[in-house]
Amino acid sequence: MKLISFYNEAVKFGRAADPRKDKSKIKSFPDSAILFGSPNQEIKKIMVGIDIEVPELLLADRIRQKEGLDLVIAHHPEGKAYAGLHEVMVLQVELLSQVGVSKKTAVKLLETRMQEVQRRVLSQNHTRPVDAARLLGIPFMNMHTPADNHVYRFLDTLFKQKKPRKVEDIVSILKTIPEYQIADKFNTGPRVILGNPKRGVGKILLEMTGGTEGSKDVFDKLYKAGVRTLVSMHLSEEHFKKAKEANLNVVIAGHISSDVLGLNLLLDNLDKAAKHPFQVVSCSGFTRIKRS
Repeated sequence: MKLISFYNEAVKFGRAADPRKDKSKIKSFPDSAILFGSPNQEIKKIMVGIDIEVPELLLADRIRQKEGLDLVIAHHPEGKAYAGLHEVMVLQVELLSQVGVSKKTAVKLLETRMQEVQRRVLSQNHTRPVDAARLLGIPFMNMHTPADNHVYRFLDTLFKQKKPRKVEDIVSILKTIPEYQIADKFNTGPRVILGNPKRGVGKILLEMTGGTEGSKDVFDKLYKAGVRTLVSMHLSEEHFKKAKEANLNVVIAGHISSDVLGLNLLLDNLDKAAKHPFQVVSCSGFTRIKRS
């Protein structure tokens, strides 16, 4: 499969897994991109990591010298994809609307938060690892929201099937998933960080996609809409305090482990599209687990 086809397939599968109902409006994902490399590069062997920076690219170059390598894939955005991170947050408007927050309120809250993220990202050195890939001549891309959409869809389907009643049931369900089992061995597994594990879950909001954390001022609106439990990748201290004030339960599934799950599900689909599995070198927090 050529690099451009690999990227286009990732976008296609990311769109199919997207929680937004109107898929026709989803043209691309600004936080995912081919960062360096010829679109016609043939891809057979890839190195995949959650964060790919200069050290991982130097490692990739060494592996390429020893045994060959065609492409390095990061999950988290770099370069122009990092600069576009705030743009994908608009996805969260529909997630909030789906659990009962008015669209007008959701848009207002997200606009403010998107501007915060844009200002924070604007000052960063976006091209550092991209420049390293260019100097080393290594094709480099990242897949962020397409992978996050996969973990959202997977867990949403699972919770609807299992119907957890208590907050602790959510943790038990998550711990049946291999990616979270691995995280548990490193003391970073799923856990309740807010609320009594014996409390009823009520309405659940899954915070697994949409770029990054949303507005810190949304939690009281969620409570009024009937949401009682958040299942998140991560939660900042400021967001934690606001969620506590709103009397919400919070289950942290795990940041890196959730990213790994999303990437694995996306790679399964890419393997099917290519009609043969890609050779995968795992690094930087990623473990390849195949489901098909």
